[in-house]
Amino acid sequence: MHQIFVASDGTGRTAEQAVRAAMTQFPDQDIDIQRFSDIRTVLQLQELVQLAVQQKAFIVHTLVSDKLREELFRIARLRNVETIDLMGPLLDRMSDQFSANPSEQPGLYRVLNESYFRRIETMQFAFNHDDGKRIEELHKAEIVLLGVSRTFKTPLSIYLAFKHWFVANVPIVLGIPVHEIICKIPPERVFCLTTFPNRLAQLRRARQDRLGGTSFDYANPDYVKRECLYASQIFSGQPKWQKINVTSKSIEEIAAEIIALMPKRYEETEGDVGL
Repeated sequence: MHQIFVASDGTGRTAEQAVRAAMTQFPDQDIDIQRFSDIRTVLQLQELVQLAVQQKAFIVHTLVSDKLREELFRIARLRNVETIDLMGPLLDRMSDQFSANPSEQPGLYRVLNESYFRRIETMQFAFNHDDGKRIEELHKAEIVLLGVSRTFKTPLSIYLAFKHWFVANVPIVLGIPVHEIICKIPPERVFCLTTFPNRLAQLRRARQDRLGGTSFDYANPDYVKRECLYASQIFSGQPKWQKINVTSKSIEEIAAEIIALMPKRYEETEGDVGL
């Protein structure tokens, strides 16, 4: 049996996939592949080569650091261990093509992948939980926005989702009690969007003139005032819910206020590459 060590300064998954793809061209060979991730120091390289000597293995690697690649080559040569560099030649050729040096920063590929898929997931969550939809899944949200119509709940949800947050929003409507499930959400996740009634009436009137299709009361100043008061009473009943006044603020400003009040959670990893 042939022993193959796959070494990477990231997870090593991509390198292992490349080796396995290559091995399909050698169907009669009996192989055992071992993956070694997060190789970042000379000591780790020395231990890797020592193990390769003991198990009569050769090493396939995707180290992005030029220094580590050279050190591995030197140590392995002294111990008579074969190495195959999948990353170095490619980086060298691309450096020639671009007339630029690679960053040699481990982790970028994995960060980009995780960031991309996280954003898809959070955006889909925001669409699925807009305007009170799927309220039974509200506990899955990191941020729950409450507010009357035209307090920017939907655009805020989309913006925050783009920033990798799981966001749901629920409308407050005059005379309709909030769903009991909202009161079971950890209060630090709930944000109440407030505004001045006269400004809200202007926004609703502009929307009504542009799009139509709403009742007369929707933009009526007296109705708007009563709806804002009703929302305020609901919000006051939950003193731990956080209140954000959105009057005359941009979506970016409001989102920044919300994020600043949030406890620490998912952070985009700045480390392991998926190579």
